[in-house]
Amino acid sequence: MAGKKLQYYKRIFAAYLQPGKSQLSFWHDKPTMTRRIHTDTLGPYYMDFFSKADYAGIRDANGIPMLDYQGEIGPQYNPIAIAQWGLGNYNRFCETQDPQRSRKVLAAADWLCERLEKNRHGIFVWQHEFDWEYRTPLKAPWYSGLAQGQGVSLLLRAFQQTGGQKYLDAADRAFTSFLTPVAEGGITLTDENGDTWFEEYIVSPPTHILNGFIWAAWGVYDYLLARQIAEAGTLFEKAVLTLRGNLARYDLGFWSLYEQSGTLLPMVASPFYHRLHIVQLRIMYQLTGDEIFAEYAARWDGYIQSRMKRGRALCYKGAFKLAYY
Repeated sequence: MAGKKLQYYKRIFAAYLQPGKSQLSFWHDKPTMTRRIHTDTLGPYYMDFFSKADYAGIRDANGIPMLDYQGEIGPQYNPIAIAQWGLGNYNRFCETQDPQRSRKVLAAADWLCERLEKNRHGIFVWQHEFDWEYRTPLKAPWYSGLAQGQGVSLLLRAFQQTGGQKYLDAADRAFTSFLTPVAEGGITLTDENGDTWFEEYIVSPPTHILNGFIWAAWGVYDYLLARQIAEAGTLFEKAVLTLRGNLARYDLGFWSLYEQSGTLLPMVASPFYHRLHIVQLRIMYQLTGDEIFAEYAARWDGYIQSRMKRGRALCYKGAFKLAYY
C-alpha cells in the first residue's frame, strides 16, 4: 500500500511540475459558459472548451489527443478528453464554419463510434484502458457516466452536422447505459432516498462526484432534445430533482465538496473544480429556470472572494489527500 501511495504522489508531483506535458494541461482550463445557451434545440455545447479544442499535447497518427499520465501509465486515450476536444471544436466550428474544425469534430466522433463496446454486462460503454488510483482503485477496463454523457453529446452533434446514421446509432447504444442500473452494467444509481445519480466512477459505496453527475445529465438533456423520447425527459427531470435536493450536502459553508466521500474528512473541491461547479450551476439555471441553481452559484462564487475561505478549503483539501490517498 505504501508503495502504491508513493507512486501516486510521484505521478501527481510530476504532473504539477511539468503541467505543459501532463494530463493536467488538458483538464485544468478555465471553466467558461458558452455565450448563448440553446434550451430547445441542439446548439453549441454549454461550455466552450476552447482551450481543449486547441490542445497542443500528444496526438496519435489521426490527430486524436492522448493524455500523458506520467510514470508507468504514460500516454493514454481518455474517452472523456476526446469527447471534450470534439465538443470544443464543434463550438469553434459553430462560430467560424472552419472546415478544419469540422474535421476534428468528426475525427473525435469517429473514434467514439469505433471504440464503443459492450462491457461484461452487455451494455455499450467507452472503456478506459488504464488503471487509475482513485480511493477505490479503478482497474482497466473501467467506464464512466461522465464519458457516456459527453460522448452522447458529441455524437448527436456530429449526426446533426452530417446526417451520418452511424453517429445516431452509436448515441442510441451509448444512451442505454443511462437506462441501466449500475448493478446491471449501466451508470445510473437510485439511492435509498429514491434519488437518481449518474456515477462518474463506478465504485462501492458510490461517491456521487458532483461535476461528473452534472456533465452526464447534460448528455441526457441533449438526447431529449435530439430524440424527443419520453424516457430521456423523465430521466433528466429526476436528475434535476436529485441535484436540487442534494446541493446542501455539497455546501460546507465556506466551499463546495467534490463528492460525497463518506469519509470522516470530506473531499473538498480544488479551486478548479469549485469554479467548475459554479459555471455548471449557472448553466443548469439556464436549462431549467430553477432559481436554486443560480442561488448556489452566487453563494459559491462568494466563497472565492474570501481569502480566509480559500485558505480553509486548501487546508481541508490537503488533509484529505494525506489521509485517504
